[in-house]
Amino acid sequence: MAPIKQFPLPDVGEGLTEAEIVTWHVSPGDTVTVNQVIVEIETAKAAVELPCPYAGVVTELFAEAGATLPVGAPLLAIDLDPAATTPEAPPPADAGAGSSAPPARGGRSSAEQPGGQVPNLVGYGPRTAAVTRRPRRGTPAPPAAPAPAAAAAAPPAAPVPAAPVPAAPVLAGAMVPQAKPPVRKLARELGIDLRTVLGSGAGGVITREDVQRAREHARLASNGARSPAGQRREPIRGVRKATAAAVVASAFTAPHVTEFLTVDVTPMMELRGWLRQQPQFREVKLTPLAFAAKALCLAVRHTPQANASWDEAAGEIVYFDYVHLGIAAATSRGLVVPKIRDADRMSLRELAVALDGLTTTAREGRTPPGDMTGGTITITNVGVYGVDTGTPILNPGESAILALGAIRDMPWVVDGAVAARKVCQLALSFDHRVVDGQQGSQFLADIGALLADPALAITY
Repeated sequence: MAPIKQFPLPDVGEGLTEAEIVTWHVSPGDTVTVNQVIVEIETAKAAVELPCPYAGVVTELFAEAGATLPVGAPLLAIDLDPAATTPEAPPPADAGAGSSAPPARGGRSSAEQPGGQVPNLVGYGPRTAAVTRRPRRGTPAPPAAPAPAAAAAAPPAAPVPAAPVPAAPVLAGAMVPQAKPPVRKLARELGIDLRTVLGSGAGGVITREDVQRAREHARLASNGARSPAGQRREPIRGVRKATAAAVVASAFTAPHVTEFLTVDVTPMMELRGWLRQQPQFREVKLTPLAFAAKALCLAVRHTPQANASWDEAAGEIVYFDYVHLGIAAATSRGLVVPKIRDADRMSLRELAVALDGLTTTAREGRTPPGDMTGGTITITNVGVYGVDTGTPILNPGESAILALGAIRDMPWVVDGAVAARKVCQLALSFDHRVVDGQQGSQFLADIGALLADPALAITY
């Protein structure tokens, strides 16, 4: 009988430690092929479809839809089917030999294709050698001896030949929860398994409140009870959980300063109307946000502090020679901030195209995890909801964020006379450790001036 292989949850993005199972596309007994999509997961950054690294028959699913697993925990077990083994699939003989290391990051198979190439999991870069992941803080080192999990996963009617079981993935049952002794004592008294509790404390530490909430959820589930009338409860997870942690960390770490500016953007709106009639812009969704993004990228040249980061650990301020522009986008999963890479090198048309594609992908929940990290400065467009302005919170690691308000027809003094003009309010929040008041004011004034008179762009 072919050996049983476990497919662990891979690390699909920078800094991610867990993911929620959204939908299984396979069931026990199903035959799967290499690179067949088997499950959709949701991380704190995006929804991701995972392809299978093996060919064979699914013998067990280790989690149900809705469950949250740590990176490295097993997703499913597969009985490698010799009849289904191809040059792309790992041969059973090799799988049972001394090389039984788990799939490398991204779940890559260990078999080689003709020409010496290693078949890699679709969506994960090719690797030429095994990758060792540094263990996360609070996570014990993988056991030296293989666990007997593979044997337990096999059907009882057929004995499984001795085969080493991957030891590198951290199994869910082997995770050591981070909790203080009094919290562990409380969990024992209440009958709560700490391995099933998500910690809300710093670094994922489980608190007394986490244990008590878990106890209440267990009680409601066991009794089939519902929340009191007029209430609806949802677990805090995914994007909402990540957003909450990020804004709390930012608000209470970086000293925020917010400044406001009201701008007559009539010339910008007139230019927008003219450009939309030009051949190169007729198929482009040209929005005020594209003008604001272009103005911000230009203004950074005069105030590089706004496009920088405070590195507390190194005791340094990091200045970026590029602008990876974050765009706050509201989705059904919560607020996400995908990035436009090298936005400062883009023309107005290129920015408009990138913004349209970015927001569409974000709302569909298909933003690649890599596009959610590495931002240097952010814009949030509250004007699309008819809101004039706000006091935005900095994205962690960034030193400035611009809020673009609604554009309204308002009375404005022009050449000594009152006239109806297109007026917009801007708000800039900045980290006062990096950006001084004069620098923040100048940065905001430059953006406003470029929106009020787009012709100034040729002077940059």
